[in-house]
Amino acid sequence: MASFSVPRRAFWGDVRFLVGIALVALSIAGVWLIVSAFDDAVPTLQATRTITQGEVLTSDDFQVVGVGLGSLADDYLGPDDVPTGSIASRTLESGELVPSSAVTDADRSRSTTIVIQSSTGTPEGVEAGTVVEVWQAPPLDEGRSYDVPRILVADVIVHDVLDAEGVLADTGTQLEIVIDRADVADVLAAITGGAALSVVPVGAGS
Repeated sequence: MASFSVPRRAFWGDVRFLVGIALVALSIAGVWLIVSAFDDAVPTLQATRTITQGEVLTSDDFQVVGVGLGSLADDYLGPDDVPTGSIASRTLESGELVPSSAVTDADRSRSTTIVIQSSTGTPEGVEAGTVVEVWQAPPLDEGRSYDVPRILVADVIVHDVLDAEGVLADTGTQLEIVIDRADVADVLAAITGGAALSVVPVGAGS
């Protein structure tokens, strides 16, 4: 008596069919997740340049980007969240999303800016946003020589490197720095006392 069996090809054909359906389903799910993530994007402020601590903020400093922040959305600033007169409470790098903790009211700020003359020029890599130490060498013999250099103020932020002109171009570089208001008197005293000032990037030589 003849016997018949189901060809193996039919079984594997069914498996391939099911795998195909599964791949299509996964593809559809992936597209749905991407679309859902896009729909959940929150308008968020992004810095368009490096903004140093203590700098007054304006709308020109930011662009609005859509970002899926999820539960962190309340920790970042949106287009209408920067009140007039706000300043940066810390340095913001170009391209950085702006957290609410990085903005404060100007009246609450303990920092200000001051321009100093660096007698040794500007070290390589020092630019807006760089953290530096300011060193002083007090004058001796009515300015004919200088004492051993010492730190005048540590951990200050460079707001801008200014191009010196005229006679100042041969005597060093001018830098606008952000310092704590409590340190202003010491820095001004060093300047008026004729001390030679220099800036050193924090971490240099360590």
